[in-house]
Amino acid sequence: MKIIRVDMAAKKITTEEIVPAFTGMGGRGLTSFFINKEVPAGCDPLGPENKLIFAPGYLSGSSLVNSSRFSIGAKSPLTGGIKESNVGGTVASDLARIGISAIIVEGAPEKKHSYLLKIDKEGKAVLLSADGLWGKRTYDLVKCLKDTHGENHSITCIGPAGEFQLSAASIQSTDMDGRPCRAAGRGGLGAVMGSKGLKALIVEKTKGKTALIQDPESFKAGAKIFAKAVMENEFSAEILPSLGSAVLVEPINAAGAFPTRNARQGQFEGADKISGETMAQIIKSRGGKPNHKGCSQCIINCSNEYVDKEGKYMTSSLEYETIWSMGGMIGNDDLDAIARLDFLCDDIGLDTMSTGVAIAVAMDAGYKEFGDAKAAIEMVEEVAKGTEFGKIIGHGPARVGQHFNHSRVPVVKGQSIAAYDPRAIQGMAVTYSTSPMGGDHTAGWVVDSNLEAFGGTLDQFSADGQVENSRNVQLHMAAVDTVGICDFAQTGFGAPDGLENVCKMIQAKSGNPFSTEDWNATGKKIIQTELEFNRNAGFTKEQDRLPKMFYTEPLPPHNKVVVISDEEMDTTFNF
Repeated sequence: MKIIRVDMAAKKITTEEIVPAFTGMGGRGLTSFFINKEVPAGCDPLGPENKLIFAPGYLSGSSLVNSSRFSIGAKSPLTGGIKESNVGGTVASDLARIGISAIIVEGAPEKKHSYLLKIDKEGKAVLLSADGLWGKRTYDLVKCLKDTHGENHSITCIGPAGEFQLSAASIQSTDMDGRPCRAAGRGGLGAVMGSKGLKALIVEKTKGKTALIQDPESFKAGAKIFAKAVMENEFSAEILPSLGSAVLVEPINAAGAFPTRNARQGQFEGADKISGETMAQIIKSRGGKPNHKGCSQCIINCSNEYVDKEGKYMTSSLEYETIWSMGGMIGNDDLDAIARLDFLCDDIGLDTMSTGVAIAVAMDAGYKEFGDAKAAIEMVEEVAKGTEFGKIIGHGPARVGQHFNHSRVPVVKGQSIAAYDPRAIQGMAVTYSTSPMGGDHTAGWVVDSNLEAFGGTLDQFSADGQVENSRNVQLHMAAVDTVGICDFAQTGFGAPDGLENVCKMIQAKSGNPFSTEDWNATGKKIIQTELEFNRNAGFTKEQDRLPKMFYTEPLPPHNKVVVISDEEMDTTFNF
């Protein structure tokens, strides 16, 4: 396992080989392991003691489809706890193919200097000056870097929000077309990258190389079974390529679980104007691409290229969570404005979810009217300008709530909830509350098991079975994020003996035995590691709570509140 360690203070790069702590160690498992081991839990997230860790999934760079997921970890300046943020694009595959399991960035340079970390196809890393690039937005930055270093590179970078060290700053990564539109958005890790003086990671692409596999034939057989299951599933083979994740707008809205106007309602009357179906129709009519390959190894092609009325590029990829946060959550039914906000966040380097919810809190506090898309765009532009109010927005919804002395702030551990109101989907109340990552839907997406329209068997309004279900999904997802499989490709687990097949691929790659019991043990070990860090950082059970609004304000149209007690929440990870 090859690790590149970058000391930003000494401007020194070293390479080391380590023995993995467990079979299949990559991605989230690797970032969380190193954070817990090497980062003082009580440190300043933006100080030199924090470390920024990049790690491709364990199966990235292989022939397995949809395995180009990249984990980025650090102590979060947003939550104050451990954080792994996950992004697609091309960089995970490119790093894994040259045998790099992780990059650990530590220390901090003199404040007047900034750097690029460039890694060539042989795995050699160098630090280059980025002083002339500091201040650039991500699209302009990528163009400059490609002009200088060549097109044949994956680029992972920050924009002005990361430079300002704002708590909602994202890290942007390039897609198959070289656009910095893939975001590691959650947790403010762009601010940590900015605190390290690191403007961009540049990785030279390779052709013909794959990650080292100990038993290539067994791996190939397993990968074929997995790909077949993905392409035989209606959701991943037909629905996602046609509508992308925006397909969720209509059913979540119909279920009364679409947080609207800072979660004052569970349904948005303008949902049909911003739905996946409407978006696909608009893109087609304007000559855009409703079906687009965004990430290496992808066979689903759930991405899109949204264009304006003249057919000019606006953004890629416009996804469900952004359509919610910049749409229903702020009362905006203008899809063009949502696309503009998505582009601006990618360009400035901001998490669209935290930023949209920050705007919603500001509107709820009376700063602007709900539905005022022009005002929303102006607020995001203020972030790039570095104005005082722009910095408040860029620090996320909790800071906005403090600024306006407004109590209706839908965050957990300082991080905004996602596009599923926990009053209408009780299982998401458990995930938001108990995930070590803060309000995070990907940590344990239990929407499908709660809603009958998705084949769910749990009562979405009842506490029955919700804690156990969320726990099991969170443990499973910790392992998924460790091996680097795309969430949308989890239909590959639907093959006969699907989990066993994935375990056989891990075994084929490592050369070590790996069973379904090991899979479950891996998820448990990762969660325990993350909880340990958070406890050492001062977290108590009081951090595993939703805001009061979710317990006291019935959500229309069902007029329900969260019914899962604190005592039940506290049993989630009683291993």
